[in-house]
Amino acid sequence: MISVRALSYNIRHCRGMDGRVSPDRVAEVIAASGADLVALQEVDVGRARTGGLDQAETIARRLGMDHHFHPALHLAEERYGDAILTRLPSRLVRSGILPGLANRPGLEPRGALWVEVTANGRILQVFNTHLGLSAKERMAQAKALLGPDWTGSPDCVSPFVLMGDFNAIPQSAAYRRLAAHLVDARRIAGQKSGSATFPSRWPLLRIDHVFVGPEVRVRRMEVVRTPLARRASDHLPLLVELEIGPAAD
Repeated sequence: MISVRALSYNIRHCRGMDGRVSPDRVAEVIAASGADLVALQEVDVGRARTGGLDQAETIARRLGMDHHFHPALHLAEERYGDAILTRLPSRLVRSGILPGLANRPGLEPRGALWVEVTANGRILQVFNTHLGLSAKERMAQAKALLGPDWTGSPDCVSPFVLMGDFNAIPQSAAYRRLAAHLVDARRIAGQKSGSATFPSRWPLLRIDHVFVGPEVRVRRMEVVRTPLARRASDHLPLLVELEIGPAAD
């Protein structure tokens, strides 16, 4: 079996609970996890509020990883969105905006990112997303993620994983819609408790999730609860160790 350590992490544009913006601190949290593959949400690129840094590139460089970034939001030259970082060979398959609500044009745009990575000759499809705050909006976005542009695409033929900040607790309609078609990695890992990720200081809500498709095993899942992780963002990172079968001869 081929093992891949994957991390989903809403970094809140690297602004910690102490108000300090520190990509280095976020990179340190990720490095300590030993992740091979990282899905980041709330990433700033060229934004004045965070010193104009390209946070995706900065964190990836600190970790010795390549990165792929999708801006869900454009404000003149400033961008904000999601990123996938990895030290594995990778290629961008697709990035795009998820549906919002026609009657609420002022909602923050939400997007998704699809990257193909290769681990020991086996291809793994990786999806990263950050869903909206409205229940109706999240349901529309969940349906889109299951549809032909994303995990339901004919090009998604290999084992896959969908990670991100879904802003959806397990009792929500959007979560139930996703869990009806995909498998929550927590269930495979047999984890019964201790998977809340928000807020980082006193985690009460399980809104960050990892879903997997067929052919993916989950050896273990854990929420990274180190003192540094509790300071670095308002979310705690969610780490999973995935296993996929070797490539066919």
